[in-house]
Amino acid sequence: MKKQIKKRVVVLGSTGSVGMNTLHVIQANPSFFSVAGLSAGSNVEVMESQIRQFRPEAVYMKDPQGADKLRAKFPKLKIYGERDKIHSFVSDLDADILMAASTGTSALLSVLDMLKKGRQVALANKEILVMAGSLVMKTLARNSKARLIPVDSEHSAIFQCLVGADPKDVEKLILTGSGGPLRQIAKENFSKLSKDDVINHPKWKMGKKISVDSATLMNKGLEIIEASWLFALPVEKIEVLIHPEAVIHSMVEFKDGSILAQMGVTDMKLPIQYALSYPERLAVPQNLKLDLAKIGQFNFALPDFRKFPCLKLAYEAAKKSGSAPCVLSAADEVAVEAYLADKIPFVDIPKIIENVLSHHRHITDPDLGQIQSVHEWALERTRKLCY
Repeated sequence: MKKQIKKRVVVLGSTGSVGMNTLHVIQANPSFFSVAGLSAGSNVEVMESQIRQFRPEAVYMKDPQGADKLRAKFPKLKIYGERDKIHSFVSDLDADILMAASTGTSALLSVLDMLKKGRQVALANKEILVMAGSLVMKTLARNSKARLIPVDSEHSAIFQCLVGADPKDVEKLILTGSGGPLRQIAKENFSKLSKDDVINHPKWKMGKKISVDSATLMNKGLEIIEASWLFALPVEKIEVLIHPEAVIHSMVEFKDGSILAQMGVTDMKLPIQYALSYPERLAVPQNLKLDLAKIGQFNFALPDFRKFPCLKLAYEAAKKSGSAPCVLSAADEVAVEAYLADKIPFVDIPKIIENVLSHHRHITDPDLGQIQSVHEWALERTRKLCY
């Protein structure tokens, strides 16, 4: 029997929710995957535990003091820090798969580098395609060996529904969403919500930033932009549908009226495993398999744009395209950060994003340098409004 060749994986954001679930998948499939590298921001304790368990070839720790602590504990391990570029860390490792699970835009250059090399990128970071979708997809198209596999449950679902399909037969994409923690709360009560109310997602266990985005429905807005790039469809052919049970992760409608849906339990290990193992499918334990009889019924509703203005702002930015989505993502990043730091109230998040978008000088087809410049401008503009 031919020996199984392990795929070497670099995990960006290894101490976050998606990163830790990725390591769980790797641990459960030791004959298929090994850890080449890990990166994190400042969580030294978790990183130390991951180093001991997975024995990576190198790690990146953004926090300089954290990097120094790791160097003292692991003198033989290559430790990259803030003075190094994260894409240098990824490039030096030359792995088979990059799991881009870090938040923000720091992973963009690493994603581009891996695609140029014809490697596989498992993309869990929404901001990369939102800010630089054109660049990423052009880079992907230039190398026939490169693969970009979405990790978000919604985009993974669409990707799976489209396997073997002719793109010209696609009528529209239907991105489903649970509606978030505020689905049944009246808008007039938003100003009275505690932070726990906002980040307490009813279906998914996620980090605080994406939990806030779920509460504002900005996550669905970012997913619209991401889906438009991933699947080469105009925004007008991408619809959002609220589905509280969160069993159907998204759907594709074809021109003959047929709708294909991908279903599964609400556990990120499933789309993560699919992104790592594609085009193969690996077995999962029984607890990760769906029992439809227990669920009983499905419900659907259209989103309320007046109640969730962030979704409307995202649609508008998506239609404008160019540099607008980059500004949207950057402004949201800082506004949510400010809310979590108690600098602004929850209801001000969409107001601040709208303000930043309204003051932006739009660029129709930005290059990498312009994207980076626009991103920095939007971050700084939003900080001035929040702090």
